[in-house]
Amino acid sequence: MASQGSAGNVIAALCTVFFPGLGQLVQGRIIAALIFAIVCFGGYALWYLIVPAIIAGIFHLWAIIDAATYKNTG
Repeated sequence: MASQGSAGNVIAALCTVFFPGLGQLVQGRIIAALIFAIVCFGGYALWYLIVPAIIAGIFHLWAIIDAATYKNTG
């Protein structure tokens, strides 16, 4: 990815909107992608307990923001 706010980050953020962690995977950050996907899908699967669903929603929003603002330092 070129820089923060680049087209690649926008595409990654859009991918994350539909599938939590996919944007991080597109950016090549496998561990972050797995963490976001596991927490979000686990929380959404337990939606009836309310608190896990709220936590999953917060993580999903965090994943979108993380994908959009990622700055490659390498």
